Amino acid sequence: MLGDRKMILFVILLLAYIVILGGNSMIICVTLLDSKLSSPMFYFLHNLSFVDMLFTTTTIPNMLSGFLTEGLTISVPSCFLQMFFFIQLSVTGRGILTVMAYDRYLAVCDPLRYTAIMTRPAQKLLVAGAWGFGIFCTLPSTIMALQRSYCGSNVVRHGWCDVSSVRQLACADTSVDNIVSLTFALVSLMTIGVLILTSYILIFVSLSKMAVARRLKALGTCAAHLTVVSISYTAASFVYISYRVGNFSPEVRIIVSVLYSALTPFLNPMIYSLRNRELREAIRRTLRRIRPSAASAPKDINPQI
Repeated sequence: MLGDRKMILFVILLLAYIVILGGNSMIICVTLLDSKLSSPMFYFLHNLSFVDMLFTTTTIPNMLSGFLTEGLTISVPSCFLQMFFFIQLSVTGRGILTVMAYDRYLAVCDPLRYTAIMTRPAQKLLVAGAWGFGIFCTLPSTIMALQRSYCGSNVVRHGWCDVSSVRQLACADTSVDNIVSLTFALVSLMTIGVLILTSYILIFVSLSKMAVARRLKALGTCAAHLTVVSISYTAASFVYISYRVGNFSPEVRIIVSVLYSALTPFLNPMIYSLRNRELREAIRRTLRRIRPSAASAPKDINPQI
């Protein structure tokens, strides 16, 4: 029975991972190859897709291999690398969502200066800032975890090397580590949350002063991003609650965490493809370019001697 359950989870996780890689790769290719998708929004979108692919790759392949073997194992250096990149890429992804909120704010509230402000160097600087913010919020807790001595059991009760789960294996008191981790987690969540919320408050204030036609058009440009942000923070809230409510078993917490880590990267390509007309048209143009080249290839080869 346990083997059947593991195989079901393996198939579900494998299919989700294939969709994540395929969907996000499609967005990256289309936004890079289609000259009509040259606006800053699509530059940030393909960077978000790249981060989502890396984020899921830090955990899912190792978990998939664990379903096919008797136990999931990972080396100590790989464990700490996984710990660092999982947190760093999570914060970086939300940092890029914050940059996209700022982009939407400029497009709606200050359209006359939009092209002057959102130049390509400015776009690269904003993305680099998101990566830098992710590293800044992740390094302290990872460095403190590396400096600890570990004894006793080497079993981490999680699907990957989660920092709080690894910390439970430390020999010494880790109350300072907990405070540092919580502080930087609050810094990242509050900074990102406040900036996104402020952007959308200013956007909605500006929308209230527009005519109905302009309001609907402007709202349409924000719909996909607002949907992604809402799903991301709702999923994060469920994880937070599951870790602090005593009625949840460790297995349920692990499943919730796995779903949370895969949900947003899984849904992002679908949401942006469905809600963004320019991206849908670009995907159709790309598919049309592929089909003629496939149709023109020779179907049969007749060697002649």
